[in-house]
Amino acid sequence: MPNCIALIPARSGSTRISHKNVRYLGCHPLLAYTISAAVKSGIFKDVVVSTDSEYYAEIARHYGADLPFLRPLEIAGATSPDIEWVSYTLKRLKQMHRNYDCFSILRPTSPFRQPETIQRAWREFNADQRVDSLRAVEKCSEHPGKMWVIQGNRMTPLLPLGPAEQPWHSSQYPSLPLVHVQNASLEIAWTRVVYETETIAGHTVMPFLTKEYEGFDVNRPVDWMVAEALLASNEASLPEIDIPPFERKA
Repeated sequence: MPNCIALIPARSGSTRISHKNVRYLGCHPLLAYTISAAVKSGIFKDVVVSTDSEYYAEIARHYGADLPFLRPLEIAGATSPDIEWVSYTLKRLKQMHRNYDCFSILRPTSPFRQPETIQRAWREFNADQRVDSLRAVEKCSEHPGKMWVIQGNRMTPLLPLGPAEQPWHSSQYPSLPLVHVQNASLEIAWTRVVYETETIAGHTVMPFLTKEYEGFDVNRPVDWMVAEALLASNEASLPEIDIPPFERKA
């Protein structure tokens, strides 16, 4: 069985929700639930958090993650592509004689992802050795066939497809082709993909269909309110954490 590392990105410069990765959802910081799910899945040789903040690193270590080094500020910006910090992390670890066959990106903004979610994805990934990577997706709620590109005071369909007599933008959702959108729940890829293609996905990507709230992404203030409502109604549950809560600092 190939060995795999969990990579959890947690930069400190979030803008839509200030310091969302360490904001408390329930009893623990958001970051804690992804660390717990990764550890309890039993899949990973190591669970490493990539952050530019020593305070975030302190929280991550409290919940059992490994923080061998901080992420440089120049690759921790709002527009920094994933390949930069993933490549940096894997290369630094390789210099420390820590080598991995594959890696999984688990983003803290998907707090309802369970250990079982990761286990299911790992089984599917290993069942097809021909792929470069696996990525979580779900049925889209807003179909791209109804999206437009605006130029000046004119607009054209993003996808100018479908029959002329019944264009997609004027069709009911159930009549449109089934389309899936990626979510932030998880990705798994062979480490060679990073070195050979300088991407995190490669060329051959297999879908991982998330269920219920596994792919729910907390990025905007309204998402946070929805997450709290889901917890209050017991409609969704967070991964269990056996470690006492990290003591908040004033």
